[in-house]
Amino acid sequence: MRIARGATALLLLGLACGAVAVVAAEAEGPQAGAVVDAAGNLHVPADYRASYEFMGTWAVAADEEGQGAKELHGVYASPGSTAAYRRDGHFPDGAVLVKEVYSAASGEMTTGTVSRANKLLGWFVMIKDSKGSFPGNKLWGDGWGWSWFDVASPLKTTSTDYTADCQSCHIPAQPTDWIYVDGYPLLRK
Repeated sequence: MRIARGATALLLLGLACGAVAVVAAEAEGPQAGAVVDAAGNLHVPADYRASYEFMGTWAVAADEEGQGAKELHGVYASPGSTAAYRRDGHFPDGAVLVKEVYSAASGEMTTGTVSRANKLLGWFVMIKDSKGSFPGNKLWGDGWGWSWFDVASPLKTTSTDYTADCQSCHIPAQPTDWIYVDGYPLLRK
């Protein structure tokens, strides 16, 4: 009987330790391994549309007034990232953001000039990293890993230096950790 109780206690202790390990791994961002290799090279996660949360869409206006949008940007966040943001006011380490960039097609409809996503141009991927995990990699810094991917190559970035290739578009969002959080109703409390 003592052996059975001892074995049960060890089993329960093992399960508890395993559960703590899983929770700790998830807190560090379970998606991180799915988008970054050991050298810090990012790629577009294959299943983001099925498993990530859709955060919102940005429309980039056409150069000519009244012509609708020239691009549409749909943004997704890895599971649990938006709940953590609403709870803590920041994205947790390991949070992955994927922005799809589409050319837009615009035309007249009964409601007026309407724009819709047309052709996928590529993706912009960011992963939260407050620890500075890849100090020698020029695509990591200021708390994030940053990379652009052309539509033909979701596994190989064309970015070479985040400060030159990516960050310049995010300068106005520096006070909100480089993310334009005001454009995502999902992040509002």
